[in-house]
Amino acid sequence: MTQKTYSIGELAREFGITNRSIRFYEEKGFLTPERAGTKRIFSAADRVRLKLILRGKRLGLSLEDSVAIVDLYDPVSGNAAQRNELLKQLDARKLQLESQRKEIDLALAELEDVKRRVLSDKNQ
Repeated sequence: MTQKTYSIGELAREFGITNRSIRFYEEKGFLTPERAGTKRIFSAADRVRLKLILRGKRLGLSLEDSVAIVDLYDPVSGNAAQRNELLKQLDARKLQLESQRKEIDLALAELEDVKRRVLSDKNQ
């Protein structure tokens, strides 16, 4: 039985990205489709790899970090290293987002303070 393959357009539509984005990932060496003339033929493994890279991107991980985590997968010895690296990256991203939230909360409080002062000055 032959394995399902995908065209660049099929993957782009499925994941809501452009063909150019997929070509970028290919140029960087993150995806390695087969070729039939000028046509790219992506395997199921390429599809899963792209899905995981895009998930990392949505979580705010760098492209390099996402790819490094995906590359740790070893179907023979298991995925403990991959899981541990992912957990480490997720913890780091969570700390970064919490820090940004604190900065945003401070900025919002300052905006409200300035707004109150402006309104107070207007009423005088």
